[in-house]
Parts: sequence; C-alpha cells; structure tokens
Amino acid sequence: MPRRPHLTPINRVLAVVAGLLLLTACSPDPVRIAVPEPAPEVAQVCDALIKGMPAKVLDGKRRKTEPPSALTTAYGDPPIEVTCGVAPPAGMAEAQSQCFEVNGVGWFAKEVGNGVIFTTIGRKVYLEIAVPAKYKPEADALTDVSDAVKAHNTLITPCT
Repeated sequence: MPRRPHLTPINRVLAVVAGLLLLTACSPDPVRIAVPEPAPEVAQVCDALIKGMPAKVLDGKRRKTEPPSALTTAYGDPPIEVTCGVAPPAGMAEAQSQCFEVNGVGWFAKEVGNGVIFTTIGRKVYLEIAVPAKYKPEADALTDVSDAVKAHNTLITPCT
C-alpha cells in the first residue's frame, strides 16, 4: 500500500485556504438590490412568496442579495432581480397600460435600457422582476416564477 505524504500544520492550513479560495472564486458575489419598506401585512406575503420562489430561473441558480432581505432574491449572471413589496410602476394605472398573462399570472412590462422590468398586476402585493436583455425573450423568465406567484400572492383582479 502506498504511503500518503505527511502534511505539516502549515501545509494543512495552506491546503484549506486554497480550497476556500477555489470555492469563493466559483460563487458569484451577492447582488445589490434596493429593499422596499412595505406595510407589515405586505412584507408577510412577500416573505412567503420569496421563500416559495424556484431554485432556478432560466437555468440561472438562485443568488444571495445585499443587503440580505426576505423581500428580494436574484438568479444567474447577469442577475435577474426579484423584489417584492414594491410600489406600482409609473404608467401601470393608466387606462392604456397593458396586462399580459403568463401561466395564469398578469404582468405589466416596462422596457428599460438593459432589459425589461415586469410587475405583477391584479395580485395582493406587487412583485417586480428585472430581466436583463441577455435573456431575450425576457418574458420567458415569468414562466419559471408563475407557480410561486399563484401559490403565495392572492389574485384580486385577473387581466382583461
């Protein structure tokens, strides 16, 4: 049987540090997302909704957010940012704003310079998903989150 080399204490420490550096290099940094300050009853719904979000969106794994919050999560790189408890976006209340439905969930879409921001329509709380243009068509991300939205965010008014 071959003999294993003996590691000195300093070599053990170096081996552990090298392993940690490899793990850190493979883990993306937390995503910086502004945290809203909704009413307590909205925050309670959002907590369950964010916890109920899938492990992946468009094959992007779930990521930590900074600051850590029960109201936010993110996926992939570049990050798809998810924020719950936001205010309705400008233009949503206008008569001409459009509601389109994906798997039983109504959404309002607002194109921005680097992609699209989608906000739920007709639900108890507003959930916003910012999808970078890299993921065209951006609305595909909504299919991955629709089950969580339906399970944790009560429908008030369906799209018409």
